[in-house]
Amino acid sequence: MEDGKSTGPKAKWWSRPTPGRTTRTAPDEPTPVADTAAPAADPADAPTDAIAAPDAVSATEATAGSSMAEPETPTADTPPAPAPGPVPDVPAARLTKPLHEPDEYSTPPYGGPGPWAPAPPVQRPVPTPAHGTPVPPQYAGTNGAGIPTQPAPAPPAPTQPAPAAPAPAPTGFTPPPPHTPQPQLQQPPQQPQPQQPNGASTQWLQYDPWGAPRQPLTNPGPPLGADTGRKKDRRGSLLVGAVLLALVAGGIGGGIGAYIERNGGLTQVELPQAGRSSGGRAPDSVAGIAASALPSVVTLHVSGSTESGTGTGFVLDGSGHILTNNHVVAPAGQAGEITVTFSGGETARGEVVGKDSGYDLAVVKVTGVSGLKPLPLGNSDNVRVGDPVVAIGAPFDLSNTVTSGIISAKDRPITAGGEKGDGSDISYVDALQTDAPINPGNSGGPLVDADAHVIGINSAIRAADSGASEEGGQAGSIGLGFAIPINQGKRVAEELINTGRATHPVIGVTLDMKYTGDGARVGSKGAEGKSAVTPGGPGAKAGIRPGDVITEVDGQRVHSGEELIVKIRAHRPGDRLDLALTRGGKDLSISLTLGSASGT
Repeated sequence: MEDGKSTGPKAKWWSRPTPGRTTRTAPDEPTPVADTAAPAADPADAPTDAIAAPDAVSATEATAGSSMAEPETPTADTPPAPAPGPVPDVPAARLTKPLHEPDEYSTPPYGGPGPWAPAPPVQRPVPTPAHGTPVPPQYAGTNGAGIPTQPAPAPPAPTQPAPAAPAPAPTGFTPPPPHTPQPQLQQPPQQPQPQQPNGASTQWLQYDPWGAPRQPLTNPGPPLGADTGRKKDRRGSLLVGAVLLALVAGGIGGGIGAYIERNGGLTQVELPQAGRSSGGRAPDSVAGIAASALPSVVTLHVSGSTESGTGTGFVLDGSGHILTNNHVVAPAGQAGEITVTFSGGETARGEVVGKDSGYDLAVVKVTGVSGLKPLPLGNSDNVRVGDPVVAIGAPFDLSNTVTSGIISAKDRPITAGGEKGDGSDISYVDALQTDAPINPGNSGGPLVDADAHVIGINSAIRAADSGASEEGGQAGSIGLGFAIPINQGKRVAEELINTGRATHPVIGVTLDMKYTGDGARVGSKGAEGKSAVTPGGPGAKAGIRPGDVITEVDGQRVHSGEELIVKIRAHRPGDRLDLALTRGGKDLSISLTLGSASGT
């Protein structure tokens, strides 16, 4: 049954590669097959050009029969086939229209050649030069083994042009639906392409997919890896240039390093800093208190025949009176020298006006000094525990030293001195306790409150041990400092300035200092075998007897004889006191008026 398909033998375009072959060339171009479309139903309607002449049919059969045989592949030893001769002209009426338009590149039409077929040759179109321009021989590329081939000489031009043969359809190709044949136009004659030896072509480079070329087809010149003199010269130039560049960079770097080392950097470093402040400090701050009190504080340098020392004092009035401790001026003796140094650095000669070892106070006067600034005196009765205080002095001869702290306690009974052994140098102080650091050299200096008013005179410290030091034979501060209340200091200073001596309040009894019980016991005998209660004294008038134990003074508990002395000396002579005592297991209460005794 006719289905419109060609029943004649099909052309075989490609074949599998044969083992052992070293080269592969394109198969010979088969002769086009005549169109074998189904005849029309009415012979009268069939076009005249669709009926093939007997000569054409016989030629088709002959061509088909020859295309069935597998084309032989030429080898390297086989000489190239001669160029085909001229083809006789065929009338246009006898030619049949092929299934497809002829392909001027002679590539397989449409469908692929199969999975085992080699790839099409690489296309490298070459522009056509102008007429009469000499054309140099082209690069022939390499064969399948990677061996370069020489370009073949141009063949002589054919004497008679032959029409281009249309490309036949490959095996297994399904043609498109039948269409109405059109009159075949006569193709212009084309110049046949001569066969080049060894498969070389002037238009295309031969490509072998199974061969491994030794170099790219587009890289003419010497093989890769070949060493030439030019490369050696270039390498030497690069080496010399690198050495010169390293020398120049080293010289520049060395110069920059030397400059940085000498000048401390490329630019000067300026650190940010706050501007100078011209504002003052609050008057109740430590800085404000120090600024107000320092001009009134002085440093005392005392030297005697056997010893010397350093202490502190402060100005009491414009006449040049200075208040300090007795143990500060004691080394001067009767013929010693006292030098007073003010906060501004001025110095003056000082003389002792009066002193008292029982209160540990002394007054020194300077002459020939003007512009003195007295330090205001406060009231120690107004002080409360926890109030802020500032201590000013010359610890270890470091003048104008300021420390701060608080009031740690009030009415703290302490005794100081006693180095002589006879008790004549012992002082009894009902002191203010402070944690402001006080060290040897602070003695006699002021302890001021938040208003820069003097509330005490720094006199003693409690050391951690009895370790001796070269400056004062005492260890440093551990936060236990003691100051004489200014109320007591004011009274004593006035007496020393006015009379040169201070008076002590007394009750007229001798105490047993070896008593270890609670309270202060009156002794059985006094000095030189006399009675322990002075006849006609304040105690005798109040009814005190030997052996009585005094336990309270004005309602404050007394635990020892030292405490009783401290409590009495905290008052003025003539003050009235209420005492509580025990006699024979009975508690008694008495009142007495304090007497007066000259101090030493």
